[in-house]
Amino acid sequence: MGEAALWGALAASSLLLGALIAFRVRMRHRTLALVMAFGSGVLISAVAYELVEEAVAVSASGLAVAAGFSAGALVFFVGDEAIERRAGSGTGGGGLAIVLGAVLDGIPESAVIGISLIGGGSVSVAVLVAVFLSNVPEAISATSDLVEDGWSKAKVTAMWSVVVLASALASLLGFALLQDAPGEWIAAIQAFAAGSILTMLADEMIPEAYREARSSAHRKAVGLATALGFAVAAALSFGT
Repeated sequence: MGEAALWGALAASSLLLGALIAFRVRMRHRTLALVMAFGSGVLISAVAYELVEEAVAVSASGLAVAAGFSAGALVFFVGDEAIERRAGSGTGGGGLAIVLGAVLDGIPESAVIGISLIGGGSVSVAVLVAVFLSNVPEAISATSDLVEDGWSKAKVTAMWSVVVLASALASLLGFALLQDAPGEWIAAIQAFAAGSILTMLADEMIPEAYREARSSAHRKAVGLATALGFAVAAALSFGT
């Protein structure tokens, strides 16, 4: 069980790494746009090859996959709306929405990491690397927005630390409680993460990357960086 918690924490620890980078390095708009775009590509690949594909493989029908995916998308949508309303004019909403996406993505993914260890199994290197890589730009973007909105570094660090601990706990619970879970449950959990990720990308990260790009030439580079992120993550998926 301790191993499951450790792997979950390791995968999520890059959120703290991303926050540290945002604290120490003042990124130009173009650089931040490319980092976000690359991370978006990694996440799209994770949705396609590590979440939806695996969910379909363990599900007896497409119903659990469709239901889980829709639920993940809806939960993110409702949470994002609540954040926007609470923020009033929208200040800080983008950063908190990405944090919400990281939570809705990270906790189910961590549970899946724990499940993969059941029966003496091993964690997929591709899954760990994809989760680790995608967390960094998410954390950089959200941290930059939150600090700009007046959050202290200590508050941001504490928030990401809670997310890392929650991910470790989710991995542990996935290992401890879902050993005899039917494939439909596992499929629904994976699809839930996929739905929340894809909605977050469409609503927040990709539009934000284009806004940060500022110029036409840089916007074209955003598309290229997104494709490169997808290619790197896809190569990792097929390489293991």
